[in-house]
Amino acid sequence: MGTSDGSRDRRPSSRTSVVHPRPGALQGPALPSSAQTLASLVRRRWFALPLPRGFSSSLAGRRGFRPAQGMSSSPLSKKRRVSGPDPKPGSNCSPAQSVLSEVPSVPTNGMAKNGSEADIDEGLYSRQLSTCGRRTLVKTGPRYHSPTSLSSTAMCLSLPTLDPSLRTSFVISRQLFCDFGEEMILTDSNGEQPLSAMVSMVTKDNPGVVTCLDEARHGFESGDFVSFSEVQGMVELNGNQPMEIKVLGPYTFSICDTSNFSDYIRGGIVSQVKVPKKISFKSLVASLAEPDFVMTDFAKFSHPAQLHIGFQALHRFCAQHGRPPRPRNEEDAAELVALAQAVNARALPAVQQENLDEDLIRKLAYVAAGDLAPINAFIGGLAAQEVMKACSGKFMPIMQWLYFDALECLPEDKEALTEDKCLPRQNRYDGQVAVFGSDLQEKLGKQKYFLVGAGAIGCELLKNFAMIGLGCREGGEIIVTDMDTIEKSNLNRQFLFRPWDVTKLKSDTAAAAVRQMNPHIRVTSHQNRVGPDTERIYDDDFFQNLDGVANALDNVDARMYMDRRCVYYRKPLLESGTLGTKGNVQVVIPFLTESYSSSQDPPEKSIPICTLKNFPNAIEHTLQWARDEFEGLFKQPAENVNQYLTDPKFVERTLRLAGTQPLEVLEAVQRSLVLQRPQTWADCVTWACHHWHTQYSNNIRQLLHNFPPDQLTSSGAPFWSGPKRCPHPLTFDVNNPLHLDYVMAAANLFAQTYGLTGSQDRAAVATFLQSVQVPEFTPKSGVKIHVSDQELQSANASVDDSRLEELKATLPSPNRLPGFKMYPIDFEKDDDSNFHMDFIVAASNLRAENYDIPPADRHKSKLIAGKIIPAIATTTAAVVGLVCLELYKVVQGHRQLDSYKNGFLNLALPFFGFSEPLAAPRHQYYNQEWTLWDRFEVQGLQPNGDEMTLKQFLDYFKTEHKLEITMLSQGVSMLYSFFMPAAKLKERLDQPMTEIVSRVSKRKLGRHVRALVLELCCNDESGEDVEVPYVRYTIR
Repeated sequence: MGTSDGSRDRRPSSRTSVVHPRPGALQGPALPSSAQTLASLVRRRWFALPLPRGFSSSLAGRRGFRPAQGMSSSPLSKKRRVSGPDPKPGSNCSPAQSVLSEVPSVPTNGMAKNGSEADIDEGLYSRQLSTCGRRTLVKTGPRYHSPTSLSSTAMCLSLPTLDPSLRTSFVISRQLFCDFGEEMILTDSNGEQPLSAMVSMVTKDNPGVVTCLDEARHGFESGDFVSFSEVQGMVELNGNQPMEIKVLGPYTFSICDTSNFSDYIRGGIVSQVKVPKKISFKSLVASLAEPDFVMTDFAKFSHPAQLHIGFQALHRFCAQHGRPPRPRNEEDAAELVALAQAVNARALPAVQQENLDEDLIRKLAYVAAGDLAPINAFIGGLAAQEVMKACSGKFMPIMQWLYFDALECLPEDKEALTEDKCLPRQNRYDGQVAVFGSDLQEKLGKQKYFLVGAGAIGCELLKNFAMIGLGCREGGEIIVTDMDTIEKSNLNRQFLFRPWDVTKLKSDTAAAAVRQMNPHIRVTSHQNRVGPDTERIYDDDFFQNLDGVANALDNVDARMYMDRRCVYYRKPLLESGTLGTKGNVQVVIPFLTESYSSSQDPPEKSIPICTLKNFPNAIEHTLQWARDEFEGLFKQPAENVNQYLTDPKFVERTLRLAGTQPLEVLEAVQRSLVLQRPQTWADCVTWACHHWHTQYSNNIRQLLHNFPPDQLTSSGAPFWSGPKRCPHPLTFDVNNPLHLDYVMAAANLFAQTYGLTGSQDRAAVATFLQSVQVPEFTPKSGVKIHVSDQELQSANASVDDSRLEELKATLPSPNRLPGFKMYPIDFEKDDDSNFHMDFIVAASNLRAENYDIPPADRHKSKLIAGKIIPAIATTTAAVVGLVCLELYKVVQGHRQLDSYKNGFLNLALPFFGFSEPLAAPRHQYYNQEWTLWDRFEVQGLQPNGDEMTLKQFLDYFKTEHKLEITMLSQGVSMLYSFFMPAAKLKERLDQPMTEIVSRVSKRKLGRHVRALVLELCCNDESGEDVEVPYVRYTIR
């Protein structure tokens, strides 16, 4: 089942998550969240202290990197001395303490005052940075000299207050500020793989214009840098320095002056080059006066500028009172509005608001004392990613202020909350009660939720559920299911799991971890895959008792299945996913929004078959070819042989397959059982050697026989041009490590499929290979090789019946092979000892050598062949924070569509987009409107105890709904149609509905089935076809 992104440590920490707990607050272990990543950076002293420009991410893992001048090199020193010049007045080196003139100077809590020398208390930074993600405040002093250059202190502030002595969250609205210095080196702005395209023409002009093949758009943008290779004729472009381009169209762009270059002849590959660039940040003082905002929600276009004023007023309020405004206290709210008006009146024109949004400022005061785990997760994820950007130079930082609010989470009834309902209860949920009141906390505790998946997103969801108190009271429960076990590769993002949990069940381990965070949580773990096979477990009773479902899945099919179940049982669904730095959130609300399945993503771009078979031009093509080879050699033949030996109707079914499939399948069975069946390890090595020659020498020679290197097309153009790279055959060399790698991997895998013992003795295999006789190969005439997929599809795929009969006659009878079976191999990329990746890497790189394609190392091959998308804990934390904000709305029962938010984010850009969900599409028959959430309810059992017959069912719709049913189906079974033969129709009309379903589907209905879903095609009274809802036909 798996999932997509992660959570954190489940063991108690030496530091509690709250620096100054409220009196009587429950104490527990530190909250595991991605903000702990940020906390660990501060504790390791790489973040709060000055970072040299271009600080390498490779240093991030080295505890003992060289300290700055004047800094004690002793790893045991509790204080570090940092030397540097006094800041120049009015420069960007202004001290952070002077950001707000009315905020008192920093108290003696370890932060040194400005000066030429500063004693920096290491404990201060961890005190100012709460590990639960509530406050990720790093207060920095002046910008100091580094050993190598004048460097600036990197700042990434999630600012609840500028005074660290005040415990304030300002929870439902948050601000994030980044300052990474005047000259940050950005090496990769978006994290995407560099693009490449095939060149078809380059003009001699100023500027020169490059035209790419029209097979696909080049995808470049103006300002990108590119380099050229394999250009024939205009060789000056090859190996040149990266040059900036200007996009002219989807297939064209301009480059430098090419008027003095040689004439372009043909070919060439243009590749995007990521050139490092410098970006500059304003200081905090300058940025407060002239802020740049990153927009998170265009529906709240005015909020960032308003909140910029509001937060400054909020800091002043805290400085004056030593506390945030009290929850729902009108006196404090009025004072904050007055402070905001004063701040706005004195603000510079770039900041000053013509009309201050007093209602927004008042809401800010109402919730300022709150503390919400989902907001912590979202802002903590963003802040942690910004720290990684500062350390590595990878991805575009936030420039420079980000304001985020989720005020739509508040009750739709503005009178629902009072000051009394938001008073602290002296428990762990006081921060949440301060925002939403005690009534919602009661509701959260009694919720019953089904969490599908306990991987990365699943772990982070469970953590947040524990923190907000979901299912933590009598009557509440969380059921989590995941059939997977924990693998070592999960540990970097699924933070409820530790190294000693490897091989344990994910659901059990995750449930145990969150019980340590919140002993009151009622969580039950299952190990079931969701699907038709488990509908006896997750049946009507199960779903009807749920309040909602949260998906944490890693594949579309499972998501769509759960979506269908939620639509059928009319339950809210919280859907989310991540893809590297990208993430999305979708909320599905019964009778309000569309469902997950209402829209579909475009299909993934596939590689043409002929490109894979004969004309690869990129390493992705050779890797996919190698994956297909693996399946075609070590899995499919073994599966076919086992079916042939155990299923008497296998040959009969195979002969009914389309095209040339019958011939291909039976030939594969014949090879496996007769022609190539090995008896010893030596036979396996011989087979591997012969197969090497077939793929990398003989087939290439046949291809060149059909299409010689100087072949011309019908238009006179060279055949081997553009995307078609002219190959060359390889000569086997036992002393070539890559050749031997292939034979070792192929021979061992081949042996495994027959249950034979392999060997890892390379020397012995090399010696044996010198004695292997390889048959001579001569290219044949008349062999048809298709040039394009269109040509392949239009070819007449006729099969010689006599050849099929010959194959059937040569196959050994299953009776002659008692007890024999083969062992299909499922590809597993993560086990380095199983020869799977050894085969893929060798097979792909040998084919790449055939076509002069640059090879890929093992790591890159694993990423591409294994279709691995790096999962990032920061993205997971941010996405799950947004999911749980939607959960607040669902539990409160919000009914306004614009209260809900679907979200998309890309932390690399950074980009944030929110929109209200699409309403469920409306349909109509007669005057009756309906959506996907509506259906016909039909009671199959009549008052006399008999079940409704097909005739009665048809008559019911004609009488009650004035609809004539023309077709009726259940799943893939057609129960009735107007064109059904009269004899069959007469037989069925008087049969009970369930009996017809069982007969047609050839399956008995289980006792757990209480209702059937029936699909209808209907005509109205005028004979017009009308679209109608499905039928829920209740039988028990």
